[in-house]
Parts: sequence; structure tokens; C-alpha cells
Amino acid sequence: MTGRKPSVIANPWRRLSAWTDARIGLGRAGISLPTHEMLAFQLAHAQARDAVHLPLDTSRLMKDLAELTERRKALLPHEPVHLQSQASDRITYLQRPDLGRRLSQKSCEALDRLGHTGDSPVDLALVVADGLSSYGVQENAVGFLEALLANLEADDQTWELAPLIVVSQGRVAIGDDVGNRLNARCVVVLIGERPGLSSPDSLGLYLTWAPEPGLTDASRNCISNIRPAGLSFEEASRRLGYLLREARRQEVSGVPLKDRSEETVIDQGIGNFLLR
Repeated sequence: MTGRKPSVIANPWRRLSAWTDARIGLGRAGISLPTHEMLAFQLAHAQARDAVHLPLDTSRLMKDLAELTERRKALLPHEPVHLQSQASDRITYLQRPDLGRRLSQKSCEALDRLGHTGDSPVDLALVVADGLSSYGVQENAVGFLEALLANLEADDQTWELAPLIVVSQGRVAIGDDVGNRLNARCVVVLIGERPGLSSPDSLGLYLTWAPEPGLTDASRNCISNIRPAGLSFEEASRRLGYLLREARRQEVSGVPLKDRSEETVIDQGIGNFLLR
């Protein structure tokens, strides 16, 4: 008597999944996906939705940033500040992207009271916004800032920083409003990126020189996929450090500012499996 045929037919491409989070070589059961693969897909979809809709725990984040500020007083002499965009809640934020790009009137007044507007400019403003993945910000923002501040302290150049800013319901362009009001030469926005089905925890960085409301994405440089399974905090902070120094030297960002940091990194420990 012959053995019973397996209910799931394996796919020979499955072995390639060792090098990617993409859903490839899943196999099949009849004309459908295997049950465990379908359940894994539904879990990933639920995690992506949660990343978008779950509110950022701002109390915990502000506490963590206050502790970070205490450890890095040489660079951060001021306490972190919590602000709000013109989007008053999550539903409004998702339906009205334009409101997430500007500060509320109350937040504008709070920044004006800091006393930076009109003074001599600071070199850099760091803004943390929840974006489309509160999970990505909650898990990665503080760790990345630790790595970045350590690099800036070790830099040959001197950096004067504005207070750390946290913006609830913020889009990327909120940094232009914040940086302009803080009289910052450069602003970097740390923001939760739109989650994928294998990356609900991704953090993105957007650097803008001479920030002011109304700029487009052509004026920004982006570093994305910062998370444990993506770009490490150390590598992301190294790349951002390069861009910051070049932005200050050339007084530009965006399209005119090319990221050549990769030219100094030949081996990152990631081989080409096709050559093995």
C-alpha cells in the first residue's frame, strides 16, 4: 500500500525565504494557500492595522526622552517638548493629511514661549512624530536617538541642538513648521513609516535644510526601514551623520544632496546568496 500524499505541496523556491521577509514559495494545498500561511498573513495584516491605529504612548515616550536628555546634557540642555498637529484625533489625521503637516495654534504658542524664535539659529532640531506606525516610533525612536547623539558628541564639529520635540498626529512636513519656529538650520523628523505586511515597526528619517512651511519632498533626504530586522541604529546614525555634515557644508538638502555614505562601506556582512 502506497503512502498517503501530503496535503501541502512544497514549493522549491521556499529556501529563498531564508534571505527575505517577502512571502515567497509558500506552497499550496489544492488550489489554495496552506492554512498556517493564511493564518500568518492574517496576523501580519492585523499587526499592520494596529501599527496605524494604536495611539502612541506619549507619556512613556516623553519619560524615556527625558531620561535620554539627562544622560546627554552636553547636547540637550533643555527638556523635551510635546506638541500637537492641527489633526485633533486619529480619524482626522488619516482623512486630512494636510492638517498633520502644521502645528496647532496652542503648539505654535508653546514653541514661541521657548524663546528660540528670532535668536541666533541652532544647528539642528530633532522631531519625533507618530506618523503611520506608532509601534515603529515606540520601539525604535529612543534607541536610534541614543546612537545618533553618541555620534554627534564624538564628531569633530560642534552641534547646537534645539529641545527634542514630540508631535502627536504629525506628518513628515510637520518638521518644516517646527524647525522654522525653532530657528533651526536643519531639521530631522523621526516618523513611523507606513507598515508593510512584514514590517509594522519601521522608523523613517527625513532631513531638511533651511526648513520652512511649503517645502516639498524634493527638499528632503530620507533614510528608511530602521528597525531590528532592517537598518540598525548604528548604521542609520552613521548615514545620517554623513548627511548632516554634508548638508551643513553645502547648505542644501534633498535632490542636490547625494548620499555617498555607502562609498565608505564595502562589507556590511551581507553576502550575495546567488554566488554561493
